[in-house]
Amino acid sequence: MTEALQLAGLDLLHSGKVRDIYTLPNEPGKLLFVASDRISAFDCIMKNVVPNKGKILTQLSLFWFELFSTQHGHTNNHLITADIDAMPECIRLHKAQLKGRSMLVKRLKIVPIEAIVRGYISGSGWKEYQAKGTVCDADIGQGLQESSKLAKPVFTPSTKADYGDHDENISVERAARVVGQKTIDSVASLSLQLYEIARDYAAQRGIIIADTKFEFGKDSDGQVILADEVLTPDSSRFWPAATYCAGRTQDSLDKQFVRNFLETVDEFDKSEGIALPDSVVKGTMDKYCEIFRILVGHAPDLS
Repeated sequence: MTEALQLAGLDLLHSGKVRDIYTLPNEPGKLLFVASDRISAFDCIMKNVVPNKGKILTQLSLFWFELFSTQHGHTNNHLITADIDAMPECIRLHKAQLKGRSMLVKRLKIVPIEAIVRGYISGSGWKEYQAKGTVCDADIGQGLQESSKLAKPVFTPSTKADYGDHDENISVERAARVVGQKTIDSVASLSLQLYEIARDYAAQRGIIIADTKFEFGKDSDGQVILADEVLTPDSSRFWPAATYCAGRTQDSLDKQFVRNFLETVDEFDKSEGIALPDSVVKGTMDKYCEIFRILVGHAPDLS
């Protein structure tokens, strides 16, 4: 299903490209995040789904939340629980539909930028570098090739577009004008710290995290807190280290597989989604399951 679930007793607050957000009765400080099986690319939602994708995204995000918290002390995230049985009754009533793809979270004021960290140059960053020699107007060095490793990871924010619009890479200075200098400093610092932790963890398992996107919100005290999905194949580029070679597009275990297919489709003009062939749907699912298994150490629970 590409439409949001209709859940009696819960009100749909927002339906995004992948996630649907619901409010709870008499719980103004909490939200229910539900990861659908929708897949988007180039800011367009495709007309069919990748079955069980939402379960993989949710379970991988939970893995990273736990790793950041238990091993590195980064406990400030929006998660309350992903255990349906520990959630309010109005959610438990829909357990069959929500199990494995839902998180009860703190309600935050979302910081309206995408917090992107790049350790390698690819995607939109590579396109800008070819045109201007910069990424988000930042100087990252000369003579780089496609997929080159950067001297150090860089924070490269983008706008957070509504559906139908496209995200835009922006400078850190412009991002500061949008959200304030103190906020952008916190977001940049946290993004780089979390990326480096994840990069080092993944490297031990033969995976390069070329780049990733974080989202943050503020609690009632104004504290910046990690939110939404974390280091999933929807929000990150995962490359097998064994086949990495600068100067070309890399093998990937992420949504780049879908983007690459769409770039070959003449009728796809990046304004409206299309129906993906069964082979692309299956290939996407295979890649998502494989990166989950490599990073987590076992297969995702798709029951």
